[in-house]
Amino acid sequence: MLAPEFWPTVGVNIGLIAVYAVIGAVLMYVGYFAIDLTTPGDLRGLVREGRPNAVVVSAAGMVSMALIVVVAIYISGGGFVEGMLNTAIYGLVGIVAQVLAVRGLEAVARLDVDGCLHDDRFTPDSAVIAAMHLALGLVVAVAII
Repeated sequence: MLAPEFWPTVGVNIGLIAVYAVIGAVLMYVGYFAIDLTTPGDLRGLVREGRPNAVVVSAAGMVSMALIVVVAIYISGGGFVEGMLNTAIYGLVGIVAQVLAVRGLEAVARLDVDGCLHDDRFTPDSAVIAAMHLALGLVVAVAII
């Protein structure tokens, strides 16, 4: 026999999952657009054209944003409203920190990001940029903790 609070608890938890999924998705969209806006050229357009370097950089950017959003959700704690606010605030701050850090590293490394993204062939620069995204995504995610 199930405890009387079983189904109400399951219902509440399903609702929390749905709300966090929506907040997470919105943060991912914001993160993707932040990467697109701060990357030279039309990153989304280059991805649609199938430019391999744009695809690699975009994919790495999304994974790095996911790391940040996952950690923001994980540490959210507190009550429902507090948890949602923590997730949104830490997620947004993390996204801004990630974008600024990657752009800064690209400048320090003196990479031709625009040329790399427009190239029809895979270039090693895109692997370096992707690694920057992933590495800084990890750093920012852990900084949130």
